[in-house]
Amino acid sequence: MKLKEILAISGKSGLFKFVSQGRNGIIVEAFEDGRRTQIPASAKVSALEDIAIFTSTEELPLADVFTKIYEKKDGKEILSHKSTNEELKSFFKEILPDYDRERVYVSDIKKVVLWYNTLLGHDLLKPVEEEAEKEKEKKEEKDEEPKDKESGQPADNKKSTAPKKKPAGKTASDNSSKSKE
Repeated sequence: MKLKEILAISGKSGLFKFVSQGRNGIIVEAFEDGRRTQIPASAKVSALEDIAIFTSTEELPLADVFTKIYEKKDGKEILSHKSTNEELKSFFKEILPDYDRERVYVSDIKKVVLWYNTLLGHDLLKPVEEEAEKEKEKKEEKDEEPKDKESGQPADNKKSTAPKKKPAGKTASDNSSKSKE
């Protein structure tokens, strides 16, 4: 899953996809309704890739939390973000037994649940293994390109082996042959 281009914007509900850089901010597209909006540069914008959940030992990246939820729930939708506080806490304890209860608030759990269900609904949550396999296949395809026998480089990218010519201009011998008059 690529969380680099998926954004959470302070003061706005839901998730947004980065579209492009604007003059005075960024242009995003809402996952909810597909509307595009310009977000001012002064807004607090966080890429999901940069968000982590506090545990008793470390900060766990959000991508890892999503992967744990995906694996435990077999890639199915989870409870609603509108569930009771006790249901949300119980669910999160099941997923991350060592999450820091003092620093991870119910509002944070609600966001994680909402974001997970949103990404799952848009088919953006794929296990890391599946992504790794796809990347491996792409690399194998590149390695199978026909190679030039001499250079070992892809046939269409063969570099010239001709010696480089020195630029025309004065040499040291030209300067010494001139005499002062």
